[in-house]
Amino acid sequence: MPTYRGGSSSFSFNRGNNNDAVLSPLLLSTAATLGASIIVQLITPADPWGKSLRFLKQLGRQERGNLTSASNVESSVHEYERLHANSTSVDERNSNYTNLVNSYYDLATLFYEWGWGASFHFSNRHAHESFEEATRRHEFYLASKLNLSGALGKVGDGMIANGVNDGEKNGSDEAREGSTPSMARVKVLDVGCGIGGPMRNICKFTGADVTGLTLNQYQVDRGNELSRADAHFRNTKDAHAGLADVRCRSVQGDFMKQPFEQSSFDAAYAIEATCHAPDRVGCYSEIYRVLKPGAIFACYEWCLTDKYDAENQEHVSIKKQIEEGDGLPDIASTHHCLTALKKAGFEILEERDLVNDEYGGWQVAATGEYSTSKEACKHRRGGKPWMLPLMPSWNPFTQRFQFNWFGLRLTKYSLKVMEFLRLAPAGTSRTQILLQSGGMGLALGGEQGIFTPMYLMVGRVPLNKED
Repeated sequence: MPTYRGGSSSFSFNRGNNNDAVLSPLLLSTAATLGASIIVQLITPADPWGKSLRFLKQLGRQERGNLTSASNVESSVHEYERLHANSTSVDERNSNYTNLVNSYYDLATLFYEWGWGASFHFSNRHAHESFEEATRRHEFYLASKLNLSGALGKVGDGMIANGVNDGEKNGSDEAREGSTPSMARVKVLDVGCGIGGPMRNICKFTGADVTGLTLNQYQVDRGNELSRADAHFRNTKDAHAGLADVRCRSVQGDFMKQPFEQSSFDAAYAIEATCHAPDRVGCYSEIYRVLKPGAIFACYEWCLTDKYDAENQEHVSIKKQIEEGDGLPDIASTHHCLTALKKAGFEILEERDLVNDEYGGWQVAATGEYSTSKEACKHRRGGKPWMLPLMPSWNPFTQRFQFNWFGLRLTKYSLKVMEFLRLAPAGTSRTQILLQSGGMGLALGGEQGIFTPMYLMVGRVPLNKED
């Protein structure tokens, strides 16, 4: 670098070398990120630029009267931060859970859809399985627990008893194709449906009629927009007389006080949603109320595991980080959730933590627990743990890049610039900081084995249920 000296005074530009040492990796990382996005845009179907453009448009729409909890994003952030302040008790968060959940999803939904897709949940990935394939498999596995064929048989018996049948009547004992009713007559409830990614996938997979319930009106509107845009979900009136025009839809409502009649659904499921409930027994009891006798409810719950130690300050800090970053009043244990399901009246058919199912990843062979030990790595066959997308990486081709120190700053200041240019509403950068902090808490909870996002519970309503 050039140096200037004159008289008794001396000034050297060499001090810039320290700045260069800092700026060089920043510039290289920025260039690498930009170059990676260009390559991904040109040679893959990911379309990061198109997604970003839609994200910006939806941010603008959200600010113009589409928020449930406040008049603008900045006010919504303020209300959310107030509810999660250290001075706010768990009891107060529970009593204000509707405001807490609405504030959170007003802020988080767009970021989730932009960075994660339409299905807001986690899943382990088997070898050679894409993120999208793992997401659908995880959903289909839960749907397989609902005994929808048995539900269809009951629907058919009821239709015959009432003199109605979709199939052809031949008046004989001969079995014929087309003699059973349409699967679209089986009514399934998605409790806490988000924008309906799992609802639409399960509807396609099973052919059942699925109603999604969510507290947040923005999610209802977005979910119905996506469902109406797909011709697959339209019922053909000639073939299915008396059925709804669209085979899946989102409804606004509180799953603690559901807007449905008693015994109106043949099955129900929840995917990482009822963790927002202030009272698990009350939540499961409402699900029990709207299900028919013999119906199945299956769910994936966010829970603390037996490894969580309330006396361990690191564990307590991770728990708080997850609660703050993910809109939770409190996180319950697996024991608490299972007991609550039984208290609500369900017969327990199955329960286990799917995190420890074998998927060919970094796992202890005997237990399935996550581990990076040499012994665990011997059994690895290319599988990936559920929290891997939240763990930091310097690979600019993955979303994990945002969790390294540079990615955190790049995201924060990029959004601040967008706010300054009025391309994004004020408060957007604070929203992303909250979500990234929650993501890092989830990753730490998963690595230490103190948290699971997929505690499976399957319960059945007794046949002698009284309405």
